[in-house]
Amino acid sequence: MEQSVKQSTGSPKPVTLWILSMIPILMVLGNSMIIPVLPTIRSIYHVSSFQVSLLITLFSIPAAFIIPIAGILSDRIGRKKVIIVSLIIYGIGGLFSAGVAIWSKDSFMLLLLSRIIQGIGAAGTAPVAMVLASDLYKEEERGKALGIIEAANAAGKVLSPIVGALLATLIWYAMFFAFPILTIPLVFLLIKYVTDAPLKNVPKLAQYRKSIQKIFYRQGRWLYVVFFVGLVTMFTMFGVLFYFSEYLEQKFKLAGMMKGFILAIPLLGLGFTAYWTGSHIKERTRKMKHIIWIGLLLLTICTTLLIWIHQFYLLLAILLGIGISSGLIMPCLNTLITSSIGMKERGLITSFYSSVRFLGVALGPPIFGALTKHPYLLFLGTASAQVIAILLVLFRLRQPQRLRGKGERSRLYLHKNHFQST
Repeated sequence: MEQSVKQSTGSPKPVTLWILSMIPILMVLGNSMIIPVLPTIRSIYHVSSFQVSLLITLFSIPAAFIIPIAGILSDRIGRKKVIIVSLIIYGIGGLFSAGVAIWSKDSFMLLLLSRIIQGIGAAGTAPVAMVLASDLYKEEERGKALGIIEAANAAGKVLSPIVGALLATLIWYAMFFAFPILTIPLVFLLIKYVTDAPLKNVPKLAQYRKSIQKIFYRQGRWLYVVFFVGLVTMFTMFGVLFYFSEYLEQKFKLAGMMKGFILAIPLLGLGFTAYWTGSHIKERTRKMKHIIWIGLLLLTICTTLLIWIHQFYLLLAILLGIGISSGLIMPCLNTLITSSIGMKERGLITSFYSSVRFLGVALGPPIFGALTKHPYLLFLGTASAQVIAILLVLFRLRQPQRLRGKGERSRLYLHKNHFQST
């Protein structure tokens, strides 16, 4: 690819990072806010646990497939334009969902269609915002900036079940109106205060395929590991949240705001841990590798314990542990992707990585819903995938060597079992 993105020589104003951090908060409302209301929706529409899980899956799968397209568009026409258009589509999808809930109460299929529209809009929001942040911030500041954005993502997840449960006390579909209401001011702030990273020498579309082949040929050894770890982590997080949304009602008779607060516990752990992790890694790949496998080990232990632990407070501790483990893992993966790929291809590769994360979100609820009555198969199977992820990190993820090259702030290259720059 011949495209190049000129990185800012100075740090953006603090308001820029604040606005970019609002984008993932709004995006995660699309899935996390609906989780506490899923049992209510299931009873209203008289559908199964698997069918109601499709409200999350059919939001996430379209996003997963559209994200690479959004990444390509962001490379060609600019990150900011793609984010703005995506936010508008996202808000329209929320408005459509609200309309279906009011006027088509017997049509669950229309509600699913509205979620597909929202997922298409979500594709160009937080994933592209993460790339824009990596473009705007200098190398030494990038890890912290991405950690803040990941923490904002987690903060949105923390607020979402609480806000969703609160709005459901008014009327169950009130949450759908939140999307367009929040989208409008955010679009205005983006237009007024955020400056895009300028693009030049935009490549032809045919060059993207060659570029992807080149990147995965040279760096596939570690990219596949990062992708798999991201998928397993998000699969576990959203699968567990979906599982406990019903489990808390059936086992402990908890609903409404109380259930929202409990579901926010793992997400709160994720948020604080993600902020700490992003502030400490500073692109030290050896340190990131250690943090990732420690996070995966904690995730595996907590997932396995869910088979036998049924006491309320011990379950809360396990849920918190799952959130903390995810907060250790995700900022490291984000920084590896954005710092190890050249700026020419960063948007595209980050988009593929975000697609894999969305795929994990999409697969978690229906699989956990289908295997709810088979906890040994469910949790041991999930833990097995986590063990595979640990082994891949230990034996396939290698420390990069850095070279300072003319025209680039830094390069990473692969020598034998090391990383290589594009």
